[in-house]
Amino acid sequence: MKGRESGMPQEAYWASFFNTEAVIETMLGSTAESGNVVEFGCGYGTFTLAAARRNRGIVTALDIDPEMVATVKQKAQALAMPHIRAELRDFVGHGSGLSTGTQQHAMIFNLLHLEQPVALLQEAHRVLQAGGELSVMHWRSDIPTPRGPSLSIRPTPAQCRAWMTEAGFHSIEEVDLQTSCPFHFGLLAKR
Repeated sequence: MKGRESGMPQEAYWASFFNTEAVIETMLGSTAESGNVVEFGCGYGTFTLAAARRNRGIVTALDIDPEMVATVKQKAQALAMPHIRAELRDFVGHGSGLSTGTQQHAMIFNLLHLEQPVALLQEAHRVLQAGGELSVMHWRSDIPTPRGPSLSIRPTPAQCRAWMTEAGFHSIEEVDLQTSCPFHFGLLAKR
């Protein structure tokens, strides 16, 4: 099920919104270097590649768009990163396909404007091991941004916290992303 307003801009324009390495350092900072990571909605692999550069575990990149998956596979091959597994997957409609408790970290970036955000968060909770971490990043709704879904469907940090709690997460903390991506807010939580 393709999410509302899920089209991607050109890759260079998309990448201009983030200091990717700084985001990953902030969001995955406490994740062990060998734990498995899953990214829901990998797009061009902007964050997938950065996560794989700092982690030797399997980095699973899921997306519903065949072109995005092909792009990530090509980049992983070109960069000799065999631990990236890009998979075509409708994870909203059919789950991630990952086994329960196999991931140390899950990334959900710019996706919680979907129609059923709690269902996606519950899937992330299911695949995380006990003590695993979830990182959430989304476009801010309190300032104008050059991109992102319409303001009417953007979640606030408070809404995301409530959904994360409903999905079973705890120890939810806000993360300061002002220097690495000022158009976004970030949250970290534990399973």
